[in-house]
Order: sequence, then structure tokens, then C-alpha cells
Amino acid sequence: MSRTSDPSNVDASRQEITRLLEQWGRGDRAAGNALLPLVYDQLHRLAKRLTGVPAATGLQPTELIAEAWLKLDRGALDAAHRRHFFALSARVMRQVLVDQARRRAAAKRGGDWQQVTLHTRDLAGGAEPVDLLALDEGLEALARLNPRAAEAVDLHYFGDLDSGEIAEHLQVSERTVQRDLRVGRAWLKQRLADG
Repeated sequence: MSRTSDPSNVDASRQEITRLLEQWGRGDRAAGNALLPLVYDQLHRLAKRLTGVPAATGLQPTELIAEAWLKLDRGALDAAHRRHFFALSARVMRQVLVDQARRRAAAKRGGDWQQVTLHTRDLAGGAEPVDLLALDEGLEALARLNPRAAEAVDLHYFGDLDSGEIAEHLQVSERTVQRDLRVGRAWLKQRLADG
């Protein structure tokens, strides 16, 4: 049995991550330094999913992790639980990509928006690439209309949490989360199709 598949090692690792998150959240920089190697592989998987087409954003997954880590290190960390940390990390990574796309668009002649693609699992109704800036604007608009549905979509697609984990995070039933995901997906699909 490998070390990572041993349930006692997995539990110990989760407890260590939670302990380090709590210490880092209280300002202990050494805990943050000890935490990074423990969470790097999962952060890299999230970053790889979010970068989609690196040439379009100009960021590789490792660069995205570094930028997001700096933002988290500046006090964005408000989560003592492992799942919340990964959801927050994904949100920060998405924001870094959006900021990068906006900077690149502003630097182009006339400041026109550049279409940056993001590959998400059926977020907008298929495996087609989604314009990151349009998606970000859509999520912001959805958050104004239905904040919980927007947060559920964000946690599911960008934080890679399942409906049970989202339910725990939002303190609602799993059935409510599933309904919010359906509503949010349908709303975003329509918004992105209307362009």
C-alpha cells in the first residue's frame, strides 16, 4: 500500500494541513512555509485546470501558484479548514488570471478586451473553451442576483469541491447545493451564449 493511500497517513496529513492553516492564519510565516509543500500538488492541479491555455494568459501553473500564494500570504487567508483553503486558493487564482487578462487587454492597441479561454468541465454547457473575462463578469452578475448559486458554482468549478463539501461550507443541504448548481449553470450558459 502506498503512503498516500494509507488512510492513517491521509488523516495525519489533513490534520497537519489544518494545524498549519490555523497557525498561518494567526500570522505565523513559518507555518505558511511548511504548508506549501504539503498543498503544492493539489494547488498545481487547480492551477493547471484554471490556466487552460497558458499562452492566452501568459501564466504557467507554477507562476499562477506563486502569484496566488503571495496574495494569500498578504492576509487573504481567512479559512482554517483545508477545504475552505483550497476553495479560497482557487478563487484567488481565478482573480489573478482575470487581472492578468485585463492588464494584457489594456496593453493592446485601443485597450480592447482580449478573449482568454478557460477550459472547465461543462460549466457553460460543454467542453468548449469559455472566455475568462466574460465568465468572470457572468459570475459577478449572478452573485448580484443569486449570491449562493454564484458561490456554489465558484466552489464547484474553481475550488473543485463536491456538493457535500459545498453544502458544509455554505451550511445548507446538499439538495439545495445541487439546485443552486443547476440554476447557476443554466443562468451562466444563457449569459455566455447571449455574449
